[in-house]
Amino acid sequence: MPLYRDDAIVLRTHKLGEADRIVTLLTKHHGKVRAVAKGVRRTSSRLGARVEPFMLADIQFYEGRNLDIISQVETREPYARRIAEDYSLFTAATAMVETTDKLVDHEKEPAYPQYRLLHGALGALSRREHDAGLMLDSFLLRSLAIAGYAPSFDDCASCGAPGPHRAFAIAEGGAVCEDCRPSGAAAPSPQAFALLSSLLSGEWDVADASEERARREAAGLIAAYAQYHLERKVRSLGLVDRG
Repeated sequence: MPLYRDDAIVLRTHKLGEADRIVTLLTKHHGKVRAVAKGVRRTSSRLGARVEPFMLADIQFYEGRNLDIISQVETREPYARRIAEDYSLFTAATAMVETTDKLVDHEKEPAYPQYRLLHGALGALSRREHDAGLMLDSFLLRSLAIAGYAPSFDDCASCGAPGPHRAFAIAEGGAVCEDCRPSGAAAPSPQAFALLSSLLSGEWDVADASEERARREAAGLIAAYAQYHLERKVRSLGLVDRG
């Protein structure tokens, strides 16, 4: 069997048989990989804790016909251990990996930008660099932008008319002018628009200074925007603890 090795972030796992797990990972060079971790549910297994969601590991794989097989695992960053200590961090990280799993549809196609973004986001969460909800919202916007769904928060997403504008239309791709505004478009506050823009661009001084009302507005719009463009529900977004 061909052998390969790569850095990988564990996205999710599920049981296989009595002692094994199927592990879905996002790798640095091989895109999304589904592999069998044999015997990891046994108490004697040395691999079990190393292939839990959010862990970053150096993994050796054997290529299989349907699923690859994990043969060796060396922990690179124990993000899961730090994140699991705080429920708000845990729920934010869960939403991050679920979104990544849905965005990276095809297995073994290179997805390095998404890998790099998720690596950075989980690291920032584990170090508690900012509010967990803000870090999640920034991650969602940036991951969608990488996938080609970058929203506009200034110029009109439909006609390009210079902003700022007062309306936000999810299907149109963000801020819209009065001429392009469809029925039912949201009307976020200027503070929410400013927060949305800062989360996408990484202006953390603006994001950290934002008020709770603007954060709630922005979070609702981001969740709706993400699920619209993913064309599927991100179940873990409904469980995110925003303090």
